[in-house]
Amino acid sequence: MNYILFDGPVRKALLPLTYTRPVAEIRIGILTIREKWEKYLGYTTTSLTEEYLSEKYPMVEMERNIMINASFLPNPTLVRAVKALKEREAIFYGEEVIAFFSLETQENIDFEDYKCIEFEEDVLRIQHTWDIFSKNGEALQADFDLITKDRKSAAISKTNTVLNPQNIFLEEGAKVECSILNANEGPIYIGKDAEVLEGNMIRGGFALCEKAVVKMGAKIYGPTTVGPRGKVCGEINNSVIFANSSKGHDGYLGNSVLGEWCNIGADTNNSNLKNNFDQVRLWSYETEGFARTGLQFCGLIMGDHSKCGINTMFNTGTVVGVNANIFGSGFPRNFIPSFSWGGAAGFTTYLPKKAFEAAKVMMARRKAEFNEEEASILNHVFEETKKWRKSYHS
Repeated sequence: MNYILFDGPVRKALLPLTYTRPVAEIRIGILTIREKWEKYLGYTTTSLTEEYLSEKYPMVEMERNIMINASFLPNPTLVRAVKALKEREAIFYGEEVIAFFSLETQENIDFEDYKCIEFEEDVLRIQHTWDIFSKNGEALQADFDLITKDRKSAAISKTNTVLNPQNIFLEEGAKVECSILNANEGPIYIGKDAEVLEGNMIRGGFALCEKAVVKMGAKIYGPTTVGPRGKVCGEINNSVIFANSSKGHDGYLGNSVLGEWCNIGADTNNSNLKNNFDQVRLWSYETEGFARTGLQFCGLIMGDHSKCGINTMFNTGTVVGVNANIFGSGFPRNFIPSFSWGGAAGFTTYLPKKAFEAAKVMMARRKAEFNEEEASILNHVFEETKKWRKSYHS
């Protein structure tokens, strides 16, 4: 069977993270949503996404396809239902379609012609950017159970202080020395060739993905995820950091999501709680206003390739777009458009030529190439986000 993950109606609510990736490429827990589905299904998947992303993330369509809404995370019961789908059948969760069987192109689907199956059990779904950190604990536990089932952890060095070791799993090549690992409140997963240097205090749930590093002297509270080849230090609480990003120095990051290829300068801090303890509002690209999150704790959402200088201060509920470069004293605005250059004193446009030069250097440090495919995607984002810069730049 051919499985295709489609973005669905939540893509705009997940901007700026989905400016540069399909919904399926969002990481929550240990794995990306695509990796979760592929592990459960036992098949590779492709994506139906925005046209400008389709060269990097092409869709493979066959005569018989099962289309899956990528905002829904798999679980054993849901996967069984998806695998059992027959022609002209669709699975719904309330008013939202989870999956359907298709024999034709996806442009003219009429569910009036389908047998609709209601999925009545609980299912984890990502509908907003803040869901990525607020639901990370549940997703992390599910991934931990899936990945480690019937497997044995690599040995944990005796130089560590360990609480609840049966809830800790080290992959081959993982290194952890002279640190405190407390897995009483959630699992701790250390990926292949990942490393926790000396003197760290880590409280689960926590996932350090393949080849990622926790530098010396970090304090990490779960549920937190550091994606592949990421580097972190300082104090981190309930945050998700996508692949290849760095928060490599002291400073606080809490209730936040960082995209790929981000860099957080030394002693940068974000607020995650308002002084009046009120619920946090967060910029929404979908409504073009500040949306209620229903959360008392909400920090920073940062799109791919964005960076900030040393001692940057982010206010509660700040959204930073793609390829922004932030520096200077004071609190910048709590919505910073893509390709912005500046800080609290004001912003100008960060031209793609300059932004791409920085991206090339950063990616080369991780032995990755900034190619024409990446440039084409980011140029599209630059054009699509012009109106925000026009409104917000001084």
